[in-house]
Amino acid sequence: MQGKFITFEGPDGSGKTTCAKGVYDKLKKEGYDVIYTREPGGIEIAEEIRNIILDPKNTKMDARCEALLYAASRRQHLVEKVLPALAKGQIVLCDRFVDSSLAYQGVGRHLGIEEVFAINKFAIEDNMPDFTIYLNVDPEIGLQRIATRNYKDRLDQESLQFHQDTYNGYLQVVNKYKDRMIVVDANQDEAKVIDDCFKIIKEHLNV
Repeated sequence: MQGKFITFEGPDGSGKTTCAKGVYDKLKKEGYDVIYTREPGGIEIAEEIRNIILDPKNTKMDARCEALLYAASRRQHLVEKVLPALAKGQIVLCDRFVDSSLAYQGVGRHLGIEEVFAINKFAIEDNMPDFTIYLNVDPEIGLQRIATRNYKDRLDQESLQFHQDTYNGYLQVVNKYKDRMIVVDANQDEAKVIDDCFKIIKEHLNV
């Protein structure tokens, strides 16, 4: 039986990682065969690429180079971790996937959604998520949450305009893929967001 590929998306400060891990814990407790993974990263090669992308000292990184590095990391993670898990019938919860590149590099870096998707289509072939949870947070709230972090990576330190452009990019992506995207209000209390996402995923798994 083929597994389910479920991704979590949202701008910085939306709580993706907390939510994805919270849902993972709940599914695990109910006996589901589920794994949690993340992008960029999830496996050794992809984690090394992640370190290069997010290192605050790499301020000279070109926007197209950044987009290509994300796609390279994505490819390795997909073939080494995601596809084998799906082939075993597992549920894969992935913190970010291709939609992040469309929003961040496509719109945030002004490279164009279609242009960035073309790069990623080569990387992922036809392997898109079964569905995607989009955690919608007001940019101001997201940035307030980022401000409380002890460590801020290269993207966290970007301008307010970049974060606003990325948020607008996500709105475009959600509209473009509305059949796949499920929007959840991430301005709510953390526990409520996790609970909302868990209920949505359970409904889709039990169809």
